[in-house]
Amino acid sequence: MSTNLVIWGIIIYFIIALGIAIMSRKGDRSDMAGFFLGGRNMNGILSALSYSATTYSAFMMVGLAGLTYQGGVGALGFEIVYFTGVSLVILFGPRFWRAGKKYGYVSPSEMIGGRYESKTAAAAVSLVSCLFLIPYSAVQLAGVGYLLQGITNNAIPFTAGVVFATVMAILFSYTAGIRSVIWTDSLQAIIMIITSTIVVIMVVQGLGGFGQFFGNLEISRPESLSVPGNGYFDFLTFLGLTLPWFFFSLSNPQVSQRLFMPKSLKGLRQMLIGFLIFGFIYTFVSVLWGFSAMQMFPNLETADLATPQLLSSELVPPLLGVIVMIGIIAAAVSTIDSIMLTLSSMFARDVYGNTKGKPSDRKQLKVAKMVIPVIAVLAFAFAELELNLIAVLSVAASSGLIVTVPSFFGTFFWKRGTAAGVISSVSIGAVLVLLIEFSSIKPLGLASGIWGLLVSTTIFVVVSLATRKPNENADAFIKIMKEERKAS
Repeated sequence: MSTNLVIWGIIIYFIIALGIAIMSRKGDRSDMAGFFLGGRNMNGILSALSYSATTYSAFMMVGLAGLTYQGGVGALGFEIVYFTGVSLVILFGPRFWRAGKKYGYVSPSEMIGGRYESKTAAAAVSLVSCLFLIPYSAVQLAGVGYLLQGITNNAIPFTAGVVFATVMAILFSYTAGIRSVIWTDSLQAIIMIITSTIVVIMVVQGLGGFGQFFGNLEISRPESLSVPGNGYFDFLTFLGLTLPWFFFSLSNPQVSQRLFMPKSLKGLRQMLIGFLIFGFIYTFVSVLWGFSAMQMFPNLETADLATPQLLSSELVPPLLGVIVMIGIIAAAVSTIDSIMLTLSSMFARDVYGNTKGKPSDRKQLKVAKMVIPVIAVLAFAFAELELNLIAVLSVAASSGLIVTVPSFFGTFFWKRGTAAGVISSVSIGAVLVLLIEFSSIKPLGLASGIWGLLVSTTIFVVVSLATRKPNENADAFIKIMKEERKAS
């Protein structure tokens, strides 16, 4: 693919997206809720498109396609498990929304602190989120780097792609906060789903149609159509990858924070339905991309280059390939700026905001804006390590965040849970996940995410039972649950 065509595509995208971001600068952005939650007044359609673009980032079209290339149809099962995990939004979404409306929460960690009557609990969840989400941001940056490097045959180096994505994410975050992110997300979600679907249909037809497409796989790569196939997706590996992904919608704060944003419960339901439709289509498209690259480029050095090679192939018209490329870049940038906004809001609200004297809302917002570029620089430094297999790295980040899951269940469903239980389970669980990830040792053959969930749950229950429970707030959150039952 022509490097000049790629560069012009990037320039046009930059101008259009920045223009949309600037036009979204309406409403009150002078406080934390206005800047980070859009004033809690987002409609269902915009929320659905934004939720989709933020969730289905470089992981899908680069990572999931690469994972399919690496291990075959097991990648589809892996993603389907995540898809079923979105059912957690049905369970927790209305409760998050009601709690946010009632108490004015800006971040999920702030809600944890309110429920367990502990600033330390809120800070612990916030710091653990920063610890694992910054590497996840780096995964998105690396996805852009690999994409531009592969599609231009190294004419645009990896670092240049990472720098571009970093600058874009910072600009969108600063322009109008979450409003600019949501509006640009909506544009790129539409581009993503339409163009990627068109391209995969063209590629499959170019390879002889669906019948011959899978017939070729049965002849040349029969192991790719079964599990564990070539051995990559053995049971313990599959479980280690999928368990953190199942809880993604709850454990990842850049996603769960969006449950505070819709202006009504109807809007929340529209967001979920729209996301499910989008995700169903996009999952199969991404897997088909991986299978297509498997047939056309059987000897790639890095599986994450499957999509770049496919887009630059003769079966994809250059102009359409560039548009799809822009959609993938936009999705990655969407995830990065969403993470930067979420982490900066959590730090300002739950770490700085809980200091002695409790800074005003405006001071918290000022600190949050100062933190955004710091997060971006750290993510950039991590991305420059050029670690392989984006999908696996994404799961590693979610493995660390899974230690917060017991605390969220306790928030609404177990009033015996205590702040000490939250702090100890989150802290010890996070350290354990880090030790397993850095040592590359799997006790009993189990991945870090499995151990993280088992250990954090055990500690949360045991320590909570051994310490005094809070009364007033615990009862209030259980009442929120009862109110939701009556409403439904």
